[in-house]
Amino acid sequence: MPALVQPFFHTPSSTISYVVYDRPGGTAAIIDSVLDFDSASGHTGTPSADAIATFVTNEGLTVAWVLETHIHADHLSAAPYLQRRLGGQIGIGSRVTEVQEHFGKVFNDPLAFRPQGQPFDRLFSDGEAFAVGDLRGCVLHTPGHTRDSVSYLIEEAVFVGDTLFMPDGGTARCDFPGGNAAELYASIRRLLALPGDTRVFVCHDYAPGGRGYAWETTVAEQRRSNIHAHDGVDEAAYVALRTARDRTLAMPALIIPAVQVNAAGGRMPPPEGNGIVYLKVPVNVL
Repeated sequence: MPALVQPFFHTPSSTISYVVYDRPGGTAAIIDSVLDFDSASGHTGTPSADAIATFVTNEGLTVAWVLETHIHADHLSAAPYLQRRLGGQIGIGSRVTEVQEHFGKVFNDPLAFRPQGQPFDRLFSDGEAFAVGDLRGCVLHTPGHTRDSVSYLIEEAVFVGDTLFMPDGGTARCDFPGGNAAELYASIRRLLALPGDTRVFVCHDYAPGGRGYAWETTVAEQRRSNIHAHDGVDEAAYVALRTARDRTLAMPALIIPAVQVNAAGGRMPPPEGNGIVYLKVPVNVL
């Protein structure tokens, strides 16, 4: 049974979220949702998440999973909000505990991040099977961009997070804490060993060259024309290219609020005594 896939593009962060489902009236997973956040005012909003919820409701879907491919550094997750509205378990790769431990130290608040994996409902092991209604899923650990990066193979479709971009966009950066270009190369080759007609869904697209936004490609197309990792690029060449390119990249605009919230499962810190929620800004650390 092929997976049915509905994308949702979030323009401010160039993020693509997905609803993956077996049939209208059936069962769904939501992958990499976005909570709207204005960094200048500190205001949050839910229009992007509400669009997903409206689609789920209109299609009569039951949400089994609200999935994250990794702890994102460029947007805040709407997973808890969608879980409250629609149900489902919030899942992520098991190596999230390593990311939580790191950022617990950065923000001097280890209890907020709960290194044992809370408050996520499910920590997936490499190769672990799961179901989305009648659809078969499998979790592939694909570290390199971050330690906890995973890809979700659901029938003939694979949701790769930031590991791969569209072929003309190349691949993810590796200069975040725990990132490793050699690990990313191995993860990419693992994905590109899937059958050539496997549908590849990316988490970000920046429309290089001014083309229209895109988010779906295939393993065969990635192997043929990914500008960083096409067939014939060996590990040494990839690591050299990725390392040099990463030195030129600025930090994501929302990295401080994003990792602080996302490492806690998309949950904001509790309000302080005056009833206001505060996010920390570590100075001269990141």
